[in-house]
Amino acid sequence: MRSFLQELQRRNVYKIGAMYAVGGWLVVQVATSVLPIFAVSALALRVIVLVVVAGFPVALVLSWIYELTPNGIARTSAIAPEQSITRHTGQKLNWVITGVLAIAVAFLLAQRYWLKDKPTAAGAAVTERSVAVLPFESLSDEKANAYFASGIQDEILTRLAKIGALKVISRTSTQHYASSPDNLPEIAKQLGVANILEGSVQKVGDAVHINVQLIRAATDEHLWAEVYNRKLEDIFAVEAEVAGAIADALNATLSGTEHAAVTNRPTENLAAYDAYLRGRALDSAGYDFATSRKLAAAYAEAVRLDPKFALAWANLATSASYLYFNNVDTDKYDEQFIKNAADTAMRLQPQLPEVQLVQGDYLYRIKRDFAGAQKVYEEILSKYPNDRAALQYLGLVERRQGKWEQAITHLQQASQLDPRNAGLLTTIGGETFSNMRRFDEAHAWLRRALAIAPDDALAIAYEGSAYMGEGRLTEAARIFDPVPSAGIDPGIASFRAWLRLLQHDYPLAISELEAVLARPESDLNGFGAQLRVYLGTAQLAGGQKAQAQATFEDLIRRYESLASQRDDSLVPVSLTIAYAYAGRHKEAIAQGQRAIDVYRDDALQRPAAELAMAQAQAIGGDADAAIAALEALLKVPSTYAVTPALLRLDPSWDALRGNPRFEPLLKTDAIAGSGPH
Repeated sequence: MRSFLQELQRRNVYKIGAMYAVGGWLVVQVATSVLPIFAVSALALRVIVLVVVAGFPVALVLSWIYELTPNGIARTSAIAPEQSITRHTGQKLNWVITGVLAIAVAFLLAQRYWLKDKPTAAGAAVTERSVAVLPFESLSDEKANAYFASGIQDEILTRLAKIGALKVISRTSTQHYASSPDNLPEIAKQLGVANILEGSVQKVGDAVHINVQLIRAATDEHLWAEVYNRKLEDIFAVEAEVAGAIADALNATLSGTEHAAVTNRPTENLAAYDAYLRGRALDSAGYDFATSRKLAAAYAEAVRLDPKFALAWANLATSASYLYFNNVDTDKYDEQFIKNAADTAMRLQPQLPEVQLVQGDYLYRIKRDFAGAQKVYEEILSKYPNDRAALQYLGLVERRQGKWEQAITHLQQASQLDPRNAGLLTTIGGETFSNMRRFDEAHAWLRRALAIAPDDALAIAYEGSAYMGEGRLTEAARIFDPVPSAGIDPGIASFRAWLRLLQHDYPLAISELEAVLARPESDLNGFGAQLRVYLGTAQLAGGQKAQAQATFEDLIRRYESLASQRDDSLVPVSLTIAYAYAGRHKEAIAQGQRAIDVYRDDALQRPAAELAMAQAQAIGGDADAAIAALEALLKVPSTYAVTPALLRLDPSWDALRGNPRFEPLLKTDAIAGSGPH
């Protein structure tokens, strides 16, 4: 054995093996990193890797059998020992190995610093295992069946998103495009993906015809395509087959958990699935209460038809909790209703990420257990790292805990998976950066949202609000003035009323608010109390003291039963201000403390309660307490974040004007610890 090993060394077999291993690794790295740019197929790349691996033992055998001599290559056995130059050849091999190693190191550095994925306009990195599923074209004769194509697209996309090796863009972003657009490279750039899935669906009775094709966007190369003609009852198998085929085409290996999630059959009741698809088709139609009502109704019909339909129960709980969270339709969708829906989903299929998500949603929106919800979302992400909803909700609960930087990180990660979701972009810009007084960044995100959805009510409201926080009332007016008063969104109406107060245009504020408040309470989407606070404030500042007193007393009468209600409509906060302006100062302070207690564990909303308490103290003559509270509030992010500009302009603080402790708060440097402003 010793003699054999010595002979291996003499014939340079070790060195040939080392040189081949390093060189082969380099060839594989270059091939897999560079060749896809030239549209080389995945199969060709696999062949290259297999050839390199298979060549290793061949190289070792050849180095044993043959030797390089001055006269060329000859069999080692035919060369006399005194004529062998293997030692000299070995020295040359040392230099070759060193050179190949140097090239390999250089390539590694290039990969790390120069050849890494370039960011796209969407802020994401383009990877070869990234895909966007464009809207499927509906070829059905009945236009009413268009929802079916939309639902099938969404179901395939949802299954793909459960594969951790893939980056899958959410449907909210892809729905803005045509089914078979001509500018695939540009769309792929906007979405931050390398591949596009196109498809069409035709439904005739109980038969379904589905045509799908996976395309490499940069080269228009068709990586995979298939046509399915199935009965409606086989639709789940088709969805799973498509997801599995795409994963295979993109070299993504599924774990056991992922395979189970991708092949899951959600219901045996096709009528229930039809109702569910109607809901899914609506799911990205808008981030508003009217859409949420329709969603809840569709999912309620699905669970009526199939009480064992876990996904429908989960979506019903999510839709209902959004309404409850914002104090909308709480008589119909109360806490017990939502708990029953969430618990039923968990009892039926606890392993589904959508079902686990709704458990976090219940803890977040209903129980206000932000730490508990965070654990649920983190657990989902440990198994499904590309779950956009889990990333987004994790960011939301982190804000509630005062973890603003972590929240930004997770919300931006969610936006990479959903780069054209106007609601998500608005959340980042209007509800996060603006609350942190980082107004330049807020405007950048909000402008992206408005470029996608110019009529989005929340984006409009927050864009104007950000200008108001900066004291740029002219720019805010350019946002709000063009909005027609007829049918105005209550959220926009609320922010516009605030603008009128800052402009000191009280007659206009009163006329606009009275028109909005003439609507039924159910049409105010939870803004009724806030709108009445602004109306009373405008009446009082405009010299209409009797009318203001009546407005505040009416507000108290309408909402006093909700004095401890904990939702995002902030009714307890509005009640504090109403008691103060109504001259009921002891009740105002008591309600202010009640509101602070209600939102004590909520870093996003607690400062709003503390601000209302400061306002009540200022109105009641306790200037020192009010100013001390404002000094602290200028240093923390929150809903309706306090800024020096707002303190200068808002008539709510007129009682503090001229106070030597108040005046320094009107300067920009009064803000601390909140980032750029």
